[in-house]
Amino acid sequence: MTAKTVLITGAAGGIGRATVALFAQKGWRVIGVDRADFDDGFPPDGLFIRADISRGDAMEAIFEKVNKFTGALDALVNNAALQIAKPLIETTVEEWDAVMASNLRSVFLGVKLAHPLLKRNGGAIVNVSSVHAIQTSANIAAYAASKGGLLALTRAMAIEFAPDNIRVNAILPGAVDTPMLRAGLNRGHVGGGDVQERLENLARKTVSGKVGKPEEIAHAIYFLADNEQSSFMTGQALVVDGGATARLSTE
Repeated sequence: MTAKTVLITGAAGGIGRATVALFAQKGWRVIGVDRADFDDGFPPDGLFIRADISRGDAMEAIFEKVNKFTGALDALVNNAALQIAKPLIETTVEEWDAVMASNLRSVFLGVKLAHPLLKRNGGAIVNVSSVHAIQTSANIAAYAASKGGLLALTRAMAIEFAPDNIRVNAILPGAVDTPMLRAGLNRGHVGGGDVQERLENLARKTVSGKVGKPEEIAHAIYFLADNEQSSFMTGQALVVDGGATARLSTE
């Protein structure tokens, strides 16, 4: 039986790295893309491409390599993201455009280029959005807007790609212990004290009393990508946030 193939963007980050490891463990061939090096440990039967997906010319170059590596994709995980945490009125046009290019335009371009490969076997697309798409906080407007846009794009793609037997869903992670989260906390946007104290303070605000692990998000991504586990799901948003959005903010 031929191994399934998945393309994961943002593969070198916290959630991306955990997702690469899980798909490889499940026997999939993994293609990873990131602007940073993966270092050691990328699956030997896979393909890692270092590239900046916010650039249109880079996306075309990526898929030239992807098409040489495989004739079909069983899943595409759009995970790469850029977060700029600052007040809206202090956000420059260049910063706004950079966030949109990384978080939203890259998905639009990547899906267009991946579509023929996904159509071949009836694949799945998993867009990694965020709880900021439905409930957000101060000083993260560009990121929240991009993730909200990604949610709308997910629904639109699900409708358009259904005749091609391609499912499209989004996952909305809450606070997950990744370098991106720690960088945001380090800018002083959640409480006082050091980063560890801020993480603990953040954990106390969730119903589950903890911050998520990248591996927990990876399992949810795999569920949405696997046609055997989520075959009747498309156009949906799966919230994985430890119950953070379940509680009224007034309590």
